[in-house]
Amino acid sequence: MKKTLKYLPVLLMLVAMLWTAQTFAQGTPPPPPSGGHGQTGNLPPGGNAPIGGGLAIMLVLGAAYAGKKAYENRISNF
Repeated sequence: MKKTLKYLPVLLMLVAMLWTAQTFAQGTPPPPPSGGHGQTGNLPPGGNAPIGGGLAIMLVLGAAYAGKKAYENRISNF
């Protein structure tokens, strides 16, 4: 029974990754018919997707998590 419970989180994570990969694969739109990057052809590849907001959120969440862990570590040492 313990051996089964040991592999359950790994199995659940694998199923979740395969399920999300399947849903993302169905929602991709076809490429634009023009072959260039924009109408004038001078835009960088990647479609000018903004990543700054998401990156800032991840940095703030990482700093908050690290602060929480440092606080818990300091409290447990007393």
